[in-house]
Parts: sequence; C-alpha cells; structure tokens
Amino acid sequence: MGLLGKLFGRSPEKDQRLDEGLEKTKENVFGKLARAVAGKSTVDADVLDNLEEVLITSDVGVETTVKIIERIEERVSRDKYMGTSELQVILREEIASLLAENRAGDGATFDLPDKKPYVIMVVGVNGVGKTTTIGKLASQFKSAGKKVVLGAADTFRAAAVDQLVVWSERAGVPIVKQGMGSDPASVAYDTLQSAVSQDADVVLIDTAGRLHNKVNLMTELGKIKRVMQKVIPDAPHEVLLVLDASTGQNALNQAVEFSKVTEVSALALTKLDGTAKGGVVIGISDQLQIPVKYIGVGEKIEDLQVFDRKTFVDRFFS
Repeated sequence: MGLLGKLFGRSPEKDQRLDEGLEKTKENVFGKLARAVAGKSTVDADVLDNLEEVLITSDVGVETTVKIIERIEERVSRDKYMGTSELQVILREEIASLLAENRAGDGATFDLPDKKPYVIMVVGVNGVGKTTTIGKLASQFKSAGKKVVLGAADTFRAAAVDQLVVWSERAGVPIVKQGMGSDPASVAYDTLQSAVSQDADVVLIDTAGRLHNKVNLMTELGKIKRVMQKVIPDAPHEVLLVLDASTGQNALNQAVEFSKVTEVSALALTKLDGTAKGGVVIGISDQLQIPVKYIGVGEKIEDLQVFDRKTFVDRFFS
C-alpha cells in the first residue's frame, strides 16, 4: 500500500463518518426516488422522467443525468421488462461505472510519485475550505512521518496567512510566509528553497482564488509556476482545486472556470457533511474528467478522507 493508502486507508470509523457525511444527500435522493416509483411496478417512461428530475435536483447535473438516464434506457430496452425494485441496483451500477471511467476515487491505491519534495499547489475561491484542507493534509502527512512545508502564497488576505499559521502550529510543520501584499511567486520560491534545504517530502502552497478577475488569476498562477520551476523544474507536481460541495452546481461552475485559468489535476470536495447536494461529486467527476481525490465529511482532521470510489458508492447505496 502506498503513502496515501497508509495515510487515508479505510477503517470502520472512517466509513461511519462517511455514512454520517452522506446522510442528508441519501435522505434527499432516496426519498425522492421512493416517490418517483410510487405505484409503479415496472420502469417505464414516467419512472425515467421522475428519476431524471431526482438526479438533477440532487445536483448530479443535467449532462451527467442525461448520460445516466440514457444508459438505463438502453438496459430497459434490452431487458424488455425491468421492475422498479431493480432500479436502485441499476442506478448504483451506472454511477459506479461513471466514476470508474473518470478515474475518480481510486482511493487507497493512490500513491505519490517518487518525487521529493512533492509539490502540491492548492487553488480555490475564498470560503470553500481551502486553507483548512491544506492544514488537514499537512497534519495527516506529518502523522505519517512525512516532513511537510507550507507556503502562504495567498498574500492578498491577511486572514488566509493567519489561518495557515494556526494550522502550521497545530500540525507542527514549518511555514514560509511574507507580509500581506507581497509577491505570491516570491513566497512560493522561498517555500521551495526552504523545502529543498530541509529535505522535505511534501510542499503545500496556498494561493489566492479571485475568480472574478480571471486574467489576473491566470497571470498570477502562471508566474507562481514559472518561479517554482527555477527551484524544482517540474513543479508543481499537482494542482489541487478545493470546492465546497454544499454549493452544488456552483461548485461545478467554479471547477470549469478554474480549469480555464490553470491545469487542475485533482479535486477536493469539502463540507459534504453539511449538504444534501452530495450528488455533485458524481457530476463534477463526469463532466470535468478530473479525479476527485479528497472529500471532507466533518470538522476533524481525519474527516478529510481520500475519495474511494467503491466505498463512496457502497455507503451511498447502503
């Protein structure tokens, strides 16, 4: 088992936390699903229309919903007769299939490439839980015996730097920071130099996320990358986009916009425990073809979990 497997491997406690985190979404989806098939014994056009509405209103997204419905329609036409009692099983299979196609959530089999230090640049708009996600990752890496360095390159908000300092102290890892308003690329450069000198294993770089000015953001993130590459030629090794699952389709829109300004390689979805919109995990994975890597199902450090596709589907339909 690789590093992330050791860090974020499954346990009964984690599965229970995932169950609790998905509770509102499950109540929403399966409550609507029960109403969608009420009084029906077979899957017909009406049931599929109702199922389509269930998925769209659960923030799976229109495009992904259409894809799922078309696949179920094919199975209905092929099998000629399909009872409504089978619908949940079929829905489960199609969602699992979609997530597999999109490389989402290979969970405990994830491993960090053999690069040292492994540089993760974290992006996302204010308020999505970006800094908290960085702090939780740092703490879990540190607990696994990894040497971690944080870089506070979101220099446009004093609160972002202050919050990251608190997390660095909590996790017991060093942080590189400069004054508010300083050049984010300069902070990133200093962070990588510090990480190399300390023989660090992992570097987490926080960045500003002002999507309202995409041109400036694109320029800034591009500059941060170029400057980091003066220290480590292939940095960053990962661009992790943090999204707030409770915002539903707005999270998908943010992901689309961020993908336009920088090459996002992985996603973290926070606040699943506070929302009935957990279906957005399925839609984002399908429409962006970017793997969901982490999900947040609570306030505790260990509540940031690696997104394991099989476990997610199992718990969702349990």
